Amino acid sequence: MESDNRPGPRHVAVIMDGNGRWAQARGHPRTVGHRQGAEAVKGVVRTAGEFGVSYLTLFAFSAENWKRSAREVQDLMGLLRTFVQRELDDLRDNGVCLRVIGDRTPLPEDLQDMLARAEAQTRANRRIAVTLALNYGGRQDIVNAAQQMAQGVADGELGVDEISLQAFGDALSTSSLPDPDLLVRTGGEQRISNFLLWQCAYAEMFFIDKLWPDIGPDDVHAMVETYQHRRRRFGAIIGS
Repeated sequence: MESDNRPGPRHVAVIMDGNGRWAQARGHPRTVGHRQGAEAVKGVVRTAGEFGVSYLTLFAFSAENWKRSAREVQDLMGLLRTFVQRELDDLRDNGVCLRVIGDRTPLPEDLQDMLARAEAQTRANRRIAVTLALNYGGRQDIVNAAQQMAQGVADGELGVDEISLQAFGDALSTSSLPDPDLLVRTGGEQRISNFLLWQCAYAEMFFIDKLWPDIGPDDVHAMVETYQHRRRRFGAIIGS
């Protein structure tokens, strides 16, 4: 499936906002919204692949989300377990390569093991790479990369003059991914909330009022089409 003959985004990053508000507006606990949001994820992964998106990165749980109630965090971890258990076969059979970025150490050990198995079992897939950002923060990602490079200098393995944009990018958790072409946020907010700060330096931004659980194929189409009509200059003057 194609929107038109103009190039679409190769890498789309998404801040999935609005699950809790979706549930509350319907008189349901926030957990119901998260479950419905997980259903939306399945549809978006499928549709993004149909539109030729090669990389899809989803902000599933931020480093700041630990501030939520213990009950909601517990429910989110349980939902993630369920999602991986139920969808792994489909992900594997449909060419989805699943990977995780962020600090996994605070996650329950069984969930860490489950995610590692899912990554291993889908590693060879090439249709679309889906990255879940779990306990992820963009600032921490940058700090981790800086510490890694500083250690390299201290150990004599890296010269100061070898610290470059490329080398720094290679030290980030997303080193195996191209930078996002399009950053999408649902739910009506217009901020990037500590997500892929370095990587989104030149990403096109798309903000949509619709809450994440309501996102469907038509919305993915709109995202791709919007991108296709943007003029990406990267600091240059087009036509000069």
